[in-house]
Amino acid sequence: MSEFLLEMKDICKSFPGVKALDHANLNLHAGSVHALMGENGAGKSTLMKCLFGIYKKDEGEVIFEGQPVNIENPLDALQRGIAIVNQELQPIPERSIAENIYVGRYPTKNVAGVKIIDHKAMYAGAQRVLDDLGIDFDVTAKLSTLTISQQQLVEICKACVYDAKIIILDEPTSSLTAGEVKKLFEIIAKLRAKGCGIIYISHKMDEILQISDEVTIMRDGKYIGTWPTEGLTIDFIIKQEVGRDMKNMYPPKDNIPGETYFKVDDYTSIFDKSFQHCSFEVKKGEILGVAGLVGAQRTELMECIYGLRSKTDGKLYKEGKEISITKPVDAMDNGLALLTEDRRGTGIFGVLPIDDNVSVASLSDYLKFRCLLDHKAIGQVVDKSIKELSIKTPSQKTLIKNLSGGNQQKVIISRWLAKEPDILIMDEPTRGIDVGAKYEIYCIIENLAKEGKSIIMISSEMGELIGMADRIMVMCEGRVTGIVEGDDMNQEKIMELSTMFM
Repeated sequence: MSEFLLEMKDICKSFPGVKALDHANLNLHAGSVHALMGENGAGKSTLMKCLFGIYKKDEGEVIFEGQPVNIENPLDALQRGIAIVNQELQPIPERSIAENIYVGRYPTKNVAGVKIIDHKAMYAGAQRVLDDLGIDFDVTAKLSTLTISQQQLVEICKACVYDAKIIILDEPTSSLTAGEVKKLFEIIAKLRAKGCGIIYISHKMDEILQISDEVTIMRDGKYIGTWPTEGLTIDFIIKQEVGRDMKNMYPPKDNIPGETYFKVDDYTSIFDKSFQHCSFEVKKGEILGVAGLVGAQRTELMECIYGLRSKTDGKLYKEGKEISITKPVDAMDNGLALLTEDRRGTGIFGVLPIDDNVSVASLSDYLKFRCLLDHKAIGQVVDKSIKELSIKTPSQKTLIKNLSGGNQQKVIISRWLAKEPDILIMDEPTRGIDVGAKYEIYCIIENLAKEGKSIIMISSEMGELIGMADRIMVMCEGRVTGIVEGDDMNQEKIMELSTMFM
């Protein structure tokens, strides 16, 4: 009998022009948390998709509970006891929590010879799973009444209904508060105590060191190694991920902020519990960080400035002159660009290639005879973006959904740079991106500031804001509670301002 619950040996997988997996390995013990790490594009997701039956491996062997297996499809994986909780959830918001937990395998009963859903058994079963994991939800409530983080817990419950022996968690804490992360870790501990093997994918090094028993690192589709977590350091992990030492997490601050370029005065939402009376300014060539805890209304404020939300009061000034923005096209006409928080949901057009994703916001600038697209000019702009932003892709016709997260983000940045904006609002620009790609994004942001662009950068990572921003605006419960700079740009001061109204 094998000492491992799961063995993946010499797994290979190729796509046209790309070898995604090159003899990758992973061994998982029962009752352990095994971290799977690597830069975006390292092959982590591809390896897990081979395990879950989404992709068929080209070479290699999968041994589950001591027996070689060929997993044909996701249903086959689920029936064997292998479940996955993806970073991008796919909920059914208008159905109940219980229905979401049991989707695809509802308990049934016969009534007058007709098989119908046994709602009583479904609700009882869902409640049993929630109670077992210490989650206090009303199983009859609509899923839409839960937050994204709570919906993520429902996905874990769904895996438990399948009596999963292996649960894959892909960036499970990307949208969680510190309290919610603690709750997730408590649930993971309960699953581990039952003998469940957890494969934990994350770029958050401190979490990995806290929750995992072992760490496997991949690079460029290859297996680099596996180490016990005890004794590992963040520097060691980074070096194995990127293949080199990274002495500096952030580029030098060479930008020199100038005079006030953009001013927001008394911006107030039409909703009482959203942002109220927010005022701030951004200088030319400045990176203004925006900090705050979940619920601070940072994203809502920026979306309103960009014309995606309505306001009851407030004015905008650019170079001292008042401007009016009531819809996104007004924002673009006034030189504003918005990199949204949800890359997959509101950023990329996944079924379109890179060139379409880059040009979609500026098609009117590439017209011949007022009605025909100048594809040659668009191609030149896209080629320039691929080169200058180091976008890793076989060609500009590659579907953007096939790129790593970091490269997708670079494409979206290219989209807005093609519009030549003066003010770039970037909401969580490095969320779900590995340390190497993060540094590349940081360099792009710093270079834009050096060129005189005004950058507004929202981030939930205080270290990132301190490392990148010239000043940091802090929000709490929809209000600006302070702006820090110089020696005051430290975690203690930012946290104090982030909790001022709590």
